[in-house]
Amino acid sequence: MAPPSSVAVCSKTDVFAIGEHETKLVKPEATVAPKPLLIFTPLEAGEYPVLVLIHGYLLYNSFYSQLSHHIASHGFILVVPQLYSVTGPDASQEVESVAEITNWLPEGLQKILPCQVNANLKKLGLAGHSRGGKVAFALLLNRLNTKLNLKFAALIGIDPVDGMDTGNQTPPKVLTYVPHSFDLEMPVMVIGAGLGEVRKNILFPACAPKGVNHEDFYNECCKPACYFVAKDYGHLDMLDDETTGIRGKATHCLCKNGKSREPMRRFVGGAVVAFLKAYFGGDFSYLMAIKDDEVAPVLLQKVDFML
Repeated sequence: MAPPSSVAVCSKTDVFAIGEHETKLVKPEATVAPKPLLIFTPLEAGEYPVLVLIHGYLLYNSFYSQLSHHIASHGFILVVPQLYSVTGPDASQEVESVAEITNWLPEGLQKILPCQVNANLKKLGLAGHSRGGKVAFALLLNRLNTKLNLKFAALIGIDPVDGMDTGNQTPPKVLTYVPHSFDLEMPVMVIGAGLGEVRKNILFPACAPKGVNHEDFYNECCKPACYFVAKDYGHLDMLDDETTGIRGKATHCLCKNGKSREPMRRFVGGAVVAFLKAYFGGDFSYLMAIKDDEVAPVLLQKVDFML
């Protein structure tokens, strides 16, 4: 069953539960933007920060619908593009595509939002999952000298991956293996999946191999940055409960998974909300509660902050 186009109000305070805003999925015509988009937005009148979310390798943007509704319900507008249907190992074109979408936002986004919902592009974040995390870092590290007309204010890597293994990075290479070499001049959060580096079976490699995964990305971050690793959950456990089609079925077969996607998805959604509330809204209480391991719906294997 597909996720609903709107979700009910559940909680005003718990970032790991659905927030106080009713949300809506807006699916503009494919020709409106440089790439097809899904827009997840609050319905209540107001001005909201914007988060661009980049999908993982060979995945569909619709697979992130439940996660996106969760984040949007806490007062954020999510722009979730579909960068390609089929692609090879080189992610350079994806970096260029995200730049095109970003440069389209000032003119194009407001036109497709509900009445009285306004996008605050001065509070603009970029998040990416898996290869999408690599793309997000590559863009903001300017690995391809890509021109951006907007300035991002926060970066989130959701179990980011830079290749098959150490020394076998796909272009454009992001990791340098020099500690604290990412001079991004913005807050960064890296979320890792503890089972991402574990092979599902002998036929397939790990989905987030050691040497090119979340640990390496965080090691190269500079202050301010935070890092969470969920112990018993896999590389794709933040996707929708039901992902359809051949690719959707493959998400349950190719990577080592936890027992259920729901806790990991709630954790990722809540961590993103807490991080953005901290650096966009100045309220660090939610992020500090996760740091102190008081509220997370998953067992955290690693927690680290560079403030």
